[in-house]
Formats: sequence, C-alpha cells, structure tokens
Amino acid sequence: MLELYYSETCPYCKKVISNFDNQKIIYKPMDVTLRENYERLLGLGHMSQVPFLYDTDKDVKMYESDKIIEYVEKNYRAA
Repeated sequence: MLELYYSETCPYCKKVISNFDNQKIIYKPMDVTLRENYERLLGLGHMSQVPFLYDTDKDVKMYESDKIIEYVEKNYRAA
C-alpha cells in the first residue's frame, strides 16, 4: 500500500496527488493536519516535510515530489 503524507496547502503535494489521480494510482492519503498522521510521518521519515511517500509493501520511504512521481510511475503503473 502506498501512503502519501500531504498538506492541502502544499503545491508539491498537489502536484503528486494530481499525478496519482491522473494515473489512477491507488494510495492512502494521510493528511498531516491530523495529529496521528503527523506523528506517524515523524516516526517514519524523521522530518515534518511533505509530500512523503511510504510504500508499505517494499518498505520504501521518500520525500521530494518528482522522486515520488518517478518511483510510483516506475513501480505502480495503473492497470
């Protein structure tokens, strides 16, 4: 499962979300304005930066919108 940690006010997050939606990528949105999601983000990535992707199946964690998009397009192309 892909968990995407985001903030609605972050333009880089919007870029990733738009790409995921256009590519029909299935992911779990994790709004960091919710305390439990924010704390999970800190526990996984150790920084409060968004967007942050956690691929739970492959234990891959990453920041940076372009890297996230590239990773997902390479590994999770929509069927």
